[in-house]
Amino acid sequence: MLQISRKFEYGLHAVTYLASQAPERVVTVKEIADEIGFSQEFLSKAMQSLKRSGIVSSVQGVKGGYMLAKSPDDISLADIALSIEGEPHLVRCGVKPGSCEISSTCQHRGAMQKLQQNIQALLASTTVRSLLSQSEL
Repeated sequence: MLQISRKFEYGLHAVTYLASQAPERVVTVKEIADEIGFSQEFLSKAMQSLKRSGIVSSVQGVKGGYMLAKSPDDISLADIALSIEGEPHLVRCGVKPGSCEISSTCQHRGAMQKLQQNIQALLASTTVRSLLSQSEL
């Protein structure tokens, strides 16, 4: 059924790991990959997407790596998803009008759009800070 991508999962875990560290601590991709048990190569791709969108910043050099560019309070799951996946859509008709050849006779388009809106609202209202708070319970 519905499943998040591995790249989104890697990005989410990386951001929450960075958020759990001291604010100015620079963390290498290797450390993150080792800590959460993910492929370093694949994680690097997710980190580049997060950097391009301004969620993380990078430090070059021998002691280089990544750190959060924003407060965990200011990073939502929607921000991470947009950074990693681009504009989300569950079905083709959610992409743009006219992108589905059966849209004129489709009986479930409204339900799919509502589902998409609910998922987006949940992602937008869930911050990295709230995820960290939940894990401490």
